Amino acid sequence: MVEEARYAIKGGAEGRERLRLLSKVFRSTTHEFFERAKISRRAVCLDVGCGGGDVSMELATLFAPDGRVVGIDLDEEKLAIARREASELGAANVEFRRLDAGDFLGDGEYDVVYARFLLSHVGDPEACLRRMRQALKPGGTLLVEDIDFSGHFWYPECDAMARYVELFVGAVRKRGGDPYIGRRLPGLLMEVGLKDVATRVIQPAGHDPWIKRLEVVTLQSIAETLVAEDLAKPDEIARLAAEMQAFAEDEKAFGCAARAVQSWGTR
Repeated sequence: MVEEARYAIKGGAEGRERLRLLSKVFRSTTHEFFERAKISRRAVCLDVGCGGGDVSMELATLFAPDGRVVGIDLDEEKLAIARREASELGAANVEFRRLDAGDFLGDGEYDVVYARFLLSHVGDPEACLRRMRQALKPGGTLLVEDIDFSGHFWYPECDAMARYVELFVGAVRKRGGDPYIGRRLPGLLMEVGLKDVATRVIQPAGHDPWIKRLEVVTLQSIAETLVAEDLAKPDEIARLAAEMQAFAEDEKAFGCAARAVQSWGTR
């Protein structure tokens, strides 16, 4: 089971707003990911760990009117928001279900199975990938994106950013995850039996405040875990957040989001 308590990042409505910003930062590269994988517009897709459903709804738009998307997640509050937003957008070819990525996901039911920033929070990513592979039809495509948190850079130097990276790595590891799993993805896909595995490395970066702001929001979203795991005190977290926000608002400061690896293969 992928227990909710293992997830280091705050969920619910607050977590949904962070995911909205994350999706803005990674939207173009995720769209390019699907273009590179040459997915049929008639595909039936499973989005595992869909969160607030941003990618699910992007896929539903991409595959309309013939394709269909199912998004699954454990966070019912996020799912309720996703259902409401899908209804408001008139996205009739997407649905959201509460389901654990550690449960049975299906047997040969989907043309595409996708997961973004999920496996870094899973205790046994290989087992999770095997369930995803099982859910694919023969010839179907599995696509995963996840972080390698060693890749951050910024200019000018910012001690608060460096400390944030250290704290995020500690929080994910304390909850049983792997903040560097991106570099393992191609090998993991091969190990679970996927063919024609391909890989691409991406990293949004620039002077835009919303790219740098994502790191501030992420620090705030792991604050409860940091305190619970005795990795940082509230006053330190508040100080770091203020310094990181000042960096984000400095139009001359150059920063980045986490480096991510995209890897895909066929069953």
